[in-house]
Amino acid sequence: MADVLVIGGGPVGLFMAALLLQHGVSVRVLEQRTGAEPHSRAIGIHPPSLDALQGIGVAPAMVAEGVPIRRGIAVGGGRTLARMSFAGVSEGFPFVLALPQSRTEAVLEQRVRQLDPDAVHRGVRVTGLHDDGGRVTADATAGGSAVRYTAAIAIAADGVRSTVRPLLGTAVRAKDYRDSYLMGDFADTTRFGPDAALFLESAGIVESFPMPGALRRWVVRLADPGDGGDAGWLVQTIRERTGIDVDPASNSMLSRFGVRTRLVRRMVTGRTVLIGDAAHEISPIGGQGMNLGWLDAAALAPLVLASLDGSDVGAALRNFETRRTAAAARAARQSEINMALGRPLTAGQWAVRNRAVAAAAAVPAVNGFVARRFTMQ
Repeated sequence: MADVLVIGGGPVGLFMAALLLQHGVSVRVLEQRTGAEPHSRAIGIHPPSLDALQGIGVAPAMVAEGVPIRRGIAVGGGRTLARMSFAGVSEGFPFVLALPQSRTEAVLEQRVRQLDPDAVHRGVRVTGLHDDGGRVTADATAGGSAVRYTAAIAIAADGVRSTVRPLLGTAVRAKDYRDSYLMGDFADTTRFGPDAALFLESAGIVESFPMPGALRRWVVRLADPGDGGDAGWLVQTIRERTGIDVDPASNSMLSRFGVRTRLVRRMVTGRTVLIGDAAHEISPIGGQGMNLGWLDAAALAPLVLASLDGSDVGAALRNFETRRTAAAARAARQSEINMALGRPLTAGQWAVRNRAVAAAAAVPAVNGFVARRFTMQ
């Protein structure tokens, strides 16, 4: 038995657990994976998330290990179209931090284990959820055996393939897009240093982000969903669109992904709350998904604490649900804009689009507004 069950031990679930544990709440984190996340996956941590992570004391360690991206550069046809500084977006963290998800999760799990060495239970797969109005019981399997966990509140942060969401019968608004991307991490052969670079080319956008360890992530918008291949294909496409040579032998991660949006109609069902990708899946373009989950957790934690103290939080939970579903919808719309900006264009359309980008970026008020939107402010 525990005060709170957190189902899912990814970055959102671990952050949720740490928020509650530091207030003396008994938490059990149930995670299907038997080992830690080995891949880089999500890398962008935005200023509001760094503010939230500061609340559990891990932001300094993450900043020390990551790469603060303080500026973005837009390039088209071999010339710089725009520069965007993040200096004014936040007083405490005027940058987007690049840190591989594997390291983010490691730092968060270390903090959770500092607070309670027995909080994280790995190799646990939830198969059933029962709410009697006073407590929630989760049936699960672990090591081939049946186990049962009971708590006052359950928080599902078990990702886009959530097992809890269908158990609750939660309705989902779904939309699929024709956009498709290939991304990879390589040794950094550019002169961009800690800057992010967006190449607005007629064949489709190429995005480039610095990473720790002198690495750089490249993301290519595929001209056709059937395109794509190995690291060599990605390197060749980067060269064709940007003129930059990347060493295919230095590839350390390669992933192809399509895009879809999944927004739940309800985040709160009885004594169970869906947060993170379990509640809202949006396009990875823009890097807001993981951050949305952290902000869900930060908004939910005070309500959980109040509920455990005996307060009636029904109205507050409804307000939480309204605000967080609206935030996810805004992020989904922003991702649609990001994707539209990077789709293939005819030569004439490409020239018009790039002139418009350059003209807009030259207006300080517009440049600052876009910088704030890009960094989730």
